[in-house]
Amino acid sequence: DVYKAAGYDNSGTVLFTGYFESSLEGSMKKSERYKYPVYRTPDDIVTVNLGKFSKKYQNEKIIGRLKNGEVIPYYTRYDIDRAGLLRGKNFELIWVNDPVDLFFMHIQGSGKIKFPDGKFIQVSFDQSNGHPYRSIGKCLVEKGKLSDSEMTHQALKKYLREHPDELSDVFNHNESYIFFRIVENGPVGALGLTLTAGRSIATDLNLFPRGALAIIRLRKPVIDERGSIKAWESFSRFVLNQDTGGVIKGPGRVDLFCGSGANAEAVAGSLKEKGELYFLVKK
Repeated sequence: DVYKAAGYDNSGTVLFTGYFESSLEGSMKKSERYKYPVYRTPDDIVTVNLGKFSKKYQNEKIIGRLKNGEVIPYYTRYDIDRAGLLRGKNFELIWVNDPVDLFFMHIQGSGKIKFPDGKFIQVSFDQSNGHPYRSIGKCLVEKGKLSDSEMTHQALKKYLREHPDELSDVFNHNESYIFFRIVENGPVGALGLTLTAGRSIATDLNLFPRGALAIIRLRKPVIDERGSIKAWESFSRFVLNQDTGGVIKGPGRVDLFCGSGANAEAVAGSLKEKGELYFLVKK
């Protein structure tokens, strides 16, 4: 049986965005060059499955920490990065050289980190601090720093690199924080399986069947050798529902995994297209 997603308008319109595996340079030891920590999940983080307490909270959970016998919200991005409340507690997994790329690795949920000797390791999402994601792009538009029409992933990165004195304040607008783990093969999706570029999608797994075969129809950008969009083309393909995301909620949102590298980043950063989503469900 083939089912068409209701979409965000109940008429089948789905908003497609893209995500990618970040590429960074890093080291297992802190130095003047590699001074930005990638944290593993702290030992004091607590996850409470509210569905175990009442059916009306089915599929809902809270993430926090224990204090005086009470679960309270976990540390925010400000608490972790500026106030340093996790610093020196042996939660540092790796050290990287670029705070901008590190921030976007938090957004994307996975990364490939190259060491000085040329070797690579991959890290993938392990846990979040439980705070909701807040868009720094939207924040900059509201403050008049960038216009809505020019807001793209590339424009946002360019602004951040040109205004290093604003990084801390801009980043801390997004209180959500991601903790990582090292994986053998990655990136790893919500089902614990390695994602495939162009063939793995992230949806709201509370609504759509996990691992199911689906068909997507939308437009995608064609990227030239300079990383710019030279055209848009319509396409449809079979995909597998293998992942989810903090802002991928409801029947009208899909995130397409675009792969790793500069081209994948350019495609993912440009993708914000209306399309259609169909699931093939065994009778």
